[in-house]
Amino acid sequence: MDQPTLDNTVPVRAGEELDPGKLNDYLKDKTTEVGQIIGITQFPGGYSNLTYCLRTSSKEFVLRCPPHGANIKSAHDMGREFRVLSLLRPHYKLLPKPIIYCESPDVVCSPFYIMEKVEGTILRTTNAVKMNLSPELHRSISESLIDNLVTLHALDIHKTDLVQLGKPEGYVMRQVEGWIKRYYNSETDKLIQMDETAEWLKRNQPSDQAATFLHNDYKHDNVILDSTNLSRILAVLDWEMSTVGDPLMDLGATLAYWAEAEDDDAMKQFNLTWLPGNLNRQEVIERYALKSGRNVSNILFYYVFGLYKNAVIAQQIYARWKQGLTKDPRFGQLLFVIKSLSDRTVKSIEKGMI
Repeated sequence: MDQPTLDNTVPVRAGEELDPGKLNDYLKDKTTEVGQIIGITQFPGGYSNLTYCLRTSSKEFVLRCPPHGANIKSAHDMGREFRVLSLLRPHYKLLPKPIIYCESPDVVCSPFYIMEKVEGTILRTTNAVKMNLSPELHRSISESLIDNLVTLHALDIHKTDLVQLGKPEGYVMRQVEGWIKRYYNSETDKLIQMDETAEWLKRNQPSDQAATFLHNDYKHDNVILDSTNLSRILAVLDWEMSTVGDPLMDLGATLAYWAEAEDDDAMKQFNLTWLPGNLNRQEVIERYALKSGRNVSNILFYYVFGLYKNAVIAQQIYARWKQGLTKDPRFGQLLFVIKSLSDRTVKSIEKGMI
């Protein structure tokens, strides 16, 4: 079985280039850990922050910075993501080592941070289909993913100081209000399903569960697996939306990405969980409940909110594309995704089930 390593990089997209001279000048004065950069390529995946591979004579590193034209501070705050990694690393080892953060926009046109590159396999729909993994292996990977989410939620946010990353009280209400506001601030097309879902979310908010640390974007392609044992997680990536709050909001976000075989193509393109052997959404809920001991009886709300949030994220990116702030052709197709997600929220509400 041919197993790919970490995503292959490509030449940097036009308009998203970094100046290696400026970067080397900055790093020379700030850290000896990186060394002289002799090559820069780009990771092509992802719809949010830009991610680059920095190559030196002996090692590779990863640089992350916001996309050009982004003005959504909470979703592209590099300083906050670097802080999350720094706070978390003494207590949770499955993440890249953070190296340096630069707040100045003078080096690469925006704040950025650099972290170590972890070698391994990232499973995406595009490569997983070709790998012909057995149903048994898919199931084992799914189980490891959910068990690790339980581990993250078991961290003591007070002893670890992770509590400083957010305000647990009223978290659900703030999230509902905040994401509804974000949607209308970036709205380009009138979608009645988005309006209906927003009103339902306002009316059906549950009481917050005891706060835990949240990743907030936890799914297969944000996890690096051991290439010799794909059931073993080496590192979790993309901590930009991490905070503290109701853990079922995190589970709902994962479920919103967890496609099943009968789901439409818009759902399937973002995750590989529709392939044979993977846990289905109900099995994910049951395993999480068993391992965590939490009450998941109100999971429909969290699932619908997760879908709605994904639709809003897609809408924000689509709005930037429509304004000409990004030329990535993938972004022009996101209206189809927004419509699909909003259709699913309404259908789930009407059926009363995920």
